[in-house]
Amino acid sequence: MKEGFYIYYEYKNILLQVLISISFALLFPLVYRFLRSRLNQQRLNSKGFILIIVWCGAISLVVCSIFASRLFDLVPLNLGLIPLFIAILYGGYKWGIFLVSLNMVCYFVFDDHITSINFLLHTGILVYPFLFHLSPYFLKDPLLGKTKKLGVSLLIAMTLIILSPLVDGYDISMLEIEQFAIGLSYVVIATLCGIMVLHVIEFTFEKWLLREQLDGISEKYILGEEKLQQVMDISPICMVSVDRDGLVTSINDRMMTLYQVRNPELKKSDVLGHPIRLFIDPLEEEHVSYRISQALQGVKVDQELVKSDSRISYMSTSPLTNSYTKEILGAVMITQDITELERLRSELGNVERLSLVGQMAASITHEIRNPMSVVRGFLQLMKEKSPSSLDHYYRIVMEELDRANSIIDDFLSLAQNRVSEKEECHIDRIINDLSPLLWADANLRGQTIELRLDDTAPKLMLNAKEIKQLILNLARNGMEAMGEKGQLMLRTKATATGVELIVQDNGSGIPKSKQDKLFTPFFSTKEKGTGLGLSLCLTIVERHKGKIILDSEEGIGTTIIVNFPASYLPKENEHVI
Repeated sequence: MKEGFYIYYEYKNILLQVLISISFALLFPLVYRFLRSRLNQQRLNSKGFILIIVWCGAISLVVCSIFASRLFDLVPLNLGLIPLFIAILYGGYKWGIFLVSLNMVCYFVFDDHITSINFLLHTGILVYPFLFHLSPYFLKDPLLGKTKKLGVSLLIAMTLIILSPLVDGYDISMLEIEQFAIGLSYVVIATLCGIMVLHVIEFTFEKWLLREQLDGISEKYILGEEKLQQVMDISPICMVSVDRDGLVTSINDRMMTLYQVRNPELKKSDVLGHPIRLFIDPLEEEHVSYRISQALQGVKVDQELVKSDSRISYMSTSPLTNSYTKEILGAVMITQDITELERLRSELGNVERLSLVGQMAASITHEIRNPMSVVRGFLQLMKEKSPSSLDHYYRIVMEELDRANSIIDDFLSLAQNRVSEKEECHIDRIINDLSPLLWADANLRGQTIELRLDDTAPKLMLNAKEIKQLILNLARNGMEAMGEKGQLMLRTKATATGVELIVQDNGSGIPKSKQDKLFTPFFSTKEKGTGLGLSLCLTIVERHKGKIILDSEEGIGTTIIVNFPASYLPKENEHVI
C-alpha cells in the first residue's frame, strides 16, 4: 500500500511538471496582447512572435524550476528543458545565450544536489551546441522536421538526466521494476510533451501569421478604397457605381452636388445602398435606368449627349466585371455636365459676331466723320452769308452735328483696344484741372460742387486724358440726375489697397432692376442717352486695372466708387493695352 502511494506520488509530481511546461503555450495570448499594447496596436512581424516565444519560455523555465522535485530522490524532476529548448531553437544565438544563462541561475538557486556531474547532465549543457547548430535551420523546416529536431534533442537530454545517477556511481541493481518504468515514462512523457507544445506553438504561430496577413490585406483594401474615393471626389466629372441590383455602392462629391440640387440635405450615407432612381432627375429617370440596365447586361456606351430642360451633359455607362471570371459585378455611370460650357460656347459665338459687327461699325463711323466735318464747315460758311434771323437754326444743326460726332468718339473709344500711354501723376491734379469746367456746368444747372481731395493719396500711373473723360462722364451723369440746387461731391481717398475716386450725387437714384445693366453698352436710363458713357467709363477703369462699385437708392442719390489698386503703382516705361 505504501509502495503504491509512493508510485502515485511520483506520477503526480511528473504531471505537475507536465502542466507547468505546457503552460508555455498558454502564455502566448497574454504576452501577445501585452506587446500589442506596448507597440501602440501595430502588427507584430516574425521577430515579434519569436520574442513572445522567448519570454514565454523564460517564464515557464523559472516556474518549472520553482516547483521542481526529485524522482526517487535521485533524478531531478524538472521539465524546464522543454520551454528552454523550444525557445533556443526559435530564438537562435542571440536569445539562446540569455536563456542558457537564466537556466544556470535557476539551477544554482533551486537545486540542492549541485555537483560537477549533475551540472553537466541536469542542465542540458551537453546538448546546447547541438541546439545552437540546429537553430538556423529550425525556422525554415516544415513541422515534421522541427518535430524531429526537438524530439531528438529532448530524448538525448532526458536520457542523460535519467542516467545521471549511474554516472555518479549509484548501484542500478537497487532499483525496482516499477522505478525503471517510471523513469522510462518520464523520458517518453517529457519528449511527447515537448512535441505537443511545439505543435501548439506552430498552430498558434500559423494562425497569428494568417491573422496578421489578413489584417494587412484589410488595411491595404481600406486604404486603397479611401484613395480611390479621394481620386473620385477630386475628379471634375460626376461618377456613381451600382451593384447588380442597381443599388449605389460608391459616389463622388460632384455627383452628390448634382443630386443635392433637388434635395440640399441629402448625404452620401442616404444614397449608398439605395436604388439610383430615387435621386436622379425625373426627366432623366427612364433614360438613366435603361442605360444602367444595359450596362448590367454588358453593353458599354461612351459620350452620349443627354439634354434636359435644366442641363446638357455627356453620359457614359460601363459594366464592372471580375477580371478573372468576366462576371458582371455592377455598373458605373459617368456624367460630365457641359451646360456651362455650352453656354460659354454660345456666348463666345455671340461675342465673335459682335466683335465683327463692332469692327464694321467702327470702320463705318470713321468714314462718317469725314463728310460730317465737311457738312459742318459748309454750315459755318452758309451761316456767315445768311441773315441773322437764321442763326438759331444753324446753331441747332451744328449742336446736333457736334453731339453726333461726340457719340462717334465714344463708340470708337469703346470699340478699340488702344495702347494706353500712362504717366506718373496725382488724380487730385486732374480733378483740379477739370474743376473750372465742372463749376461752369454746375452753375448753368443751378447746382453746386464740393471737392474733398486727400493730399496723402499716392501717385499712380494714369492716362490723364482718359481719366479726365472718366471724371467728366461720371460728374455730368450725376448732374443730369439732379435737379436745381443739387449738390455733387467729388472725393479722393487713400486706402490700404490703393486710391478711391468717389462721385456722389443727391439725385433721384437708380432702380435696383436697372443697376445690373447700367454699364452694358447702349443701355441708358435717360430718354436721349446713348448708353455709351458708363460703358466707356468701365473700359477706362479696366485699362487702369481698377474696379467700379455702384451704390444707388431711389429718392436718396447715387454713389460711384472707382478703386485704383495700390499694386498698380508707377513702373518705368509702362505701356498697357
